[in-house]
This record gives sequence, structure tokens and C-alpha cells, in this order.
Amino acid sequence: MALVFLTCLACLAGPARAELADFTPEERAYVRDLGPVTVCVDPDWPPFERLNARGQYEGVGADLFRLAAEVAGLRYRIVPTADWDESVAASKDGRCRLLAFLNQTPARDEWLLFTPPLFTDANVFITREEHFFIADPAELTGETIVFPSGTSMEERVRRDYPNLRVLNSASEREALDMVSERKADMTLRSLVVAAYTIKKEGLFNLKIAGKLPGYDNALRIGVSKDMPQLRDILSKAVRTITPAEREEIVNRHVSINVETVTDYGLVGRIAAGFALIVAIVVAWNLRINKLYAELERRSRTDPLTGLANRTHLDAVLRQEADRAERYNRPFAVILFDVDLFKAVNDAHGHLVGDKVLKTLAKAAQATVRASDMVGRWGGEEFLVLCPETDAASALVLAERLRLAVRGEPFETGSVQTVSLGVAAFAPGDSVDSLLIRADDALYRAKNAGRDRAMAA
Repeated sequence: MALVFLTCLACLAGPARAELADFTPEERAYVRDLGPVTVCVDPDWPPFERLNARGQYEGVGADLFRLAAEVAGLRYRIVPTADWDESVAASKDGRCRLLAFLNQTPARDEWLLFTPPLFTDANVFITREEHFFIADPAELTGETIVFPSGTSMEERVRRDYPNLRVLNSASEREALDMVSERKADMTLRSLVVAAYTIKKEGLFNLKIAGKLPGYDNALRIGVSKDMPQLRDILSKAVRTITPAEREEIVNRHVSINVETVTDYGLVGRIAAGFALIVAIVVAWNLRINKLYAELERRSRTDPLTGLANRTHLDAVLRQEADRAERYNRPFAVILFDVDLFKAVNDAHGHLVGDKVLKTLAKAAQATVRASDMVGRWGGEEFLVLCPETDAASALVLAERLRLAVRGEPFETGSVQTVSLGVAAFAPGDSVDSLLIRADDALYRAKNAGRDRAMAA
């Protein structure tokens, strides 16, 4: 079956594919004269890559690398190693000129050049069943995370999350075993590899407990730094591989594993098991994406009023100020707060005070324009961002806000008022100077008797 598969890959990588890569005559001559190039791989990283009992290179990464090499017309020789650490060491000392399937990192940039990704895959946290969902690893204290020695994810986590204590294992399987046996709290591994290993090894006390955005695997070919022309040639070859072809290679790889079994009842159970893995992976992705969308929404929203919170307002304010300065566009802000709010809390209690803020927020949201953003700046203070708006137009909007709040029925049973300060962005302004002028205008409105809008 393996021979048939290699023949099919050769068909895909025929002269038409090489022409698609648009190699120059000089590049073709370079590869032809290069001779066999030594390649190191991870000998134990199924289903991505491994060296089987006969020393043959196999797996999804193996098939993708083989396809890129055939498109480029590259002859190569796999150098067997005992583990990934030895493969990396062989790459550093020149025994291997290529690493076939790995992430790019700053440390690896010191001795390797990289092609575009052959394959991308999410990294996920794997924990025991009882562990809580991990939304932000920066908030974890006293927890351990295990990685197979020498992985790019270990390098990144050590840099970005010093609050986690990093442990090492000799292999993917050992990393998952350490979590399963409570020797580590978690690991961060490829979604495909984790689902495959958990199912294959029966580690059913483990679960996927979160996804770390920006930590996806982008698995590339690493080329010795003294061979930039080879990197460029292989990059052209990698770019000819389409998403559909990547999917076909994955499917063919799975087919190889299934078709070597002669017990067709077992074949059906294996196929059903693989379908279950796919369903679990898809379900977890949907669940995790939904949770992250909700977490992102909450991170931008004030929980009491439902408006933008100060963190989100501040980020958008700085973007709009930069845009106003760069393109000389009008931009204004309206800063307002509730008049005599302390008296409301003293007379009616904080629960009623919270209801007043919620009612005011609803009235403000209904009054501002679609292009504006209103949010809670802090306490009883609110801020409106008004893109493409000069001072005069912002003052008109502020007056509409004042009247809208005045006409709103509040839980106190009394008329509630606000004072508002308006400031427009001027050349040379900073975010701080703009807010200071709006704040000054607000206090002038307060000192003038409240329930009014004033411009800086």
C-alpha cells in the first residue's frame, strides 16, 4: 500500500507541478548538481512524522515533505536519530542540512532558514478531566506544564508565561502520561496529535481544556542557513501544495493505516473511532471558539451597564486619535457624569444607584449615532467617542444626550440630570490633553449649575 501511495504522490509532483513552481534554469541546475541532501526528522511524533521499525520516514509531515521535495526535484537521505533532541543537534552541527517538519522560532532562526508552512494546526491545553477550563494561563499560579524536550512551544511558554513551572519528557506519549498520572498539571500540544494519542492509548481521564490564541503550529521545512537558494526553491515547491491536496494526503495517510488490517470488523471499529475523534475535535473547536468569543466580549464590556468598558474605550480612543492626527480628520469626545450621584446612593442605596446607571446607559446608547461609541469611563462617569465630528456637532450631540437623560423615567422617581464636557481633537493634541480639556469643560458645566453641556 505504501508503494502505491508514493507512486500517487509522484503523479501529483510530476513535470506539471514543477512548472507550476516556476523554477528558473539556475534553480534547476542548482538542485541537479546538489546531490542527496541529509534530512533529520522527529522519529516519534505520530501521526505527523516518525521512523517506523524499518527506519522508513512516515506520517502526514513525511508525505507533505516528500511531495515538496519531488516538486523541487530534490534528492535526499533521511538520517536516523534516537529522538528529537538528537535531530536538532545534528542540524546544528551540519550532519543534517534540512529539518523536515518543525515550527519556526527565534532560537531556531540562528541556524535555520524556513519555508512557508507545509501544515498548520492548533495547539491546545491537555489536562485531567477535573481541571477547570484555561482561559488565560497568565492567571495560573503554582501549576506545572510538561513538554517533550526541545519543542518550540516550550521555548515560547518559558518566555511568555514565567508563572508556569516547565517540566520535560522524553516523548509525546510520556508528556501525556505525566499529566494522566498527576506528575504534571497540563501540557500544550498539537490538537491532531493529542486527539490521536488520547484515543490510541486510551488516556480517557484527559481532556482538551483550552486553546491558546496565537500559538498555532505552522510546521515548515528548516534549511541550513548557508543554503538560502535551496530554501527559496523549496518555498516555491511548498506554495504549489493546495489545501485540498493537504487534506487528501491526510486522508491517504489514514487509509494506509486502515487498509493494513485484515479484520474488517476491526476496520469498521477503527474507522468509527477515527470519526469519533474528528467529531470530538470539531466539537471542542466550536466550544472553545464560542467560549473565547464570550471571554473577548466580556473583556471589552462593562458588566453593570453593558457598554464598552474603560479598557476598550481607551484602546479605541487611541486609535481614533492616531487616525485624526495622521489624516487630519475631525474627532471629538464627550465626557459626562451623573449630577449629585452620591445623593442618589445616600437616599436610595447602591442597588438603586446601579439601576440609575443602567437606565442612563440605555438612554445614552439609544441617543448616540451608529458611528459613535459610548462607554463607562469609571463610576458614574461616561465617555462618548465621536469620529468625523467637529466641536460644534459634538456639542449638538451632547445637548441631545442631556435632554434624553432628563426625559428618562428613573427608579428614584425624580428627574435625573447629567453635566457634559466636549472637546475636539486639535493639531498637536495627545489623548491625555484631549481628555483634560473635556474634563475641564465638564467641571465648568458643573460649576455653572449642572444639567448643561459646555465645550472646551
